[in-house]
Amino acid sequence: MKKRYIVFLAVIIITIVVIIVLSNSKTSEATEIDTQVKHGKFDIIVSVTGELQAKNSVKIEAPYQILREIRMWEISIAEIVPEGTVVDSGDFVARLDGSNVENELKEIETEIDNSLGDIEKAKIDSSLELRAQRDNIINLKFSVQEAEITLEQSKYESPSVIRKAQIDLDKVQREYQQALGNYKLKVQQAEVNIKQKYNDLNKKLRQKENILQGLRGLVIKAPAAGMVIYRKERDGSKVTTGSMIRIFRDPVVATLPDLSSFNSITYVNEIDISKVKPGQPVEVGVDAFPDKKFTGRVFSVANVGEQLPNADAKLFEVIINVNETDPVLRPSMTTSNLIYTNSFNDVVFIPLETVHTEDSLTFVYKKNKTKQLVLLGEANENEVIVKEGLQKGEKVLLSTPEDGRDYKTTGTELIPKIKAQIREKEKKTEVPKKPDRRRERRDLPQERRPVDLNSN
Repeated sequence: MKKRYIVFLAVIIITIVVIIVLSNSKTSEATEIDTQVKHGKFDIIVSVTGELQAKNSVKIEAPYQILREIRMWEISIAEIVPEGTVVDSGDFVARLDGSNVENELKEIETEIDNSLGDIEKAKIDSSLELRAQRDNIINLKFSVQEAEITLEQSKYESPSVIRKAQIDLDKVQREYQQALGNYKLKVQQAEVNIKQKYNDLNKKLRQKENILQGLRGLVIKAPAAGMVIYRKERDGSKVTTGSMIRIFRDPVVATLPDLSSFNSITYVNEIDISKVKPGQPVEVGVDAFPDKKFTGRVFSVANVGEQLPNADAKLFEVIINVNETDPVLRPSMTTSNLIYTNSFNDVVFIPLETVHTEDSLTFVYKKNKTKQLVLLGEANENEVIVKEGLQKGEKVLLSTPEDGRDYKTTGTELIPKIKAQIREKEKKTEVPKKPDRRRERRDLPQERRPVDLNSN
């Protein structure tokens, strides 16, 4: 019984050992997946997503000239038709919030009423004051006549009495003439005052007309036929109901794009932007229609990067002209763009995952248990050109073998070229140092050194 138990236990142990060995063997075989060195055309591609935008479009704008005249610097959208609505010329597109404009209208109407009241008051005051002036002139005229009679009666009196009567007459006549002159000035003053108030009233009436025109202009209609597309803000959000329209910066509410020609607007990160140049060919795919492919060319590349929301690095705007058109294309559709920045014919290349680095030396693992040094060239997202070290058709491993340390290194004659390539790359990326002016000063001959006049 005991012997049978021992035999049974031994069989179990042997079975476990066999399973472990087979498992390790399969794992080892699985990790040593190889691929063949390719030969032929090699394209350097920058892959980015973009968004379709019509090359030409008609802007639908708020009545900014009228709003500026009534000092409305920003206004919100109260209502707008759904994006994608097809409209004809003169059709309703949007309505702006008129609450602030209506408040302005109420204020100007109050000011107009006050101006009308001021004019009536000025007329009454002028009438009263001028009436008093006229009464005074009449009284002075009577006084002149009395003084003349007195002078006439005093001709038989003593010279002193005659002289006094003459002086009284001259005095009254002078007062009469002054009253006549003052009356004319008062009339002119009243006319100018009332005219000024009328000018102020007319100004307010024009302001009221502008406000009324502004209220009528808050209903925005399509200037032409087309499909309504909302305008985008710089942060990517769309102008819609509740959005603020800033009159000075951008009064555009929406656009009517020309659907016969499109651009794809995309953003390339600062790592790849040096590869992208105007004129490069592009393969444009539309995510909504995966079976459709279009061709295009890079039209422009921004010189200055932007820090867009949810982006860690600076991005540069790249505009791609789409060569073809299609009825299914619509603005704001997402595109997948393949920008062909460079192309090489008749070259050898391998997948990037087959390349390993150790002590700045690049190499690959081969099926014949060797670690082959390679001199690399340009790379794209998936593969890299091999300038020297491999031939087409050779097999290389896609991953690091478990016994990779035991592989024999071959291709050591490429080490000087690899090192030279590294130095060349470092030289291109090296930041020039600023000259040490203090050292230059110390190195000047004694007779050429500047003299410090403040030294003791």
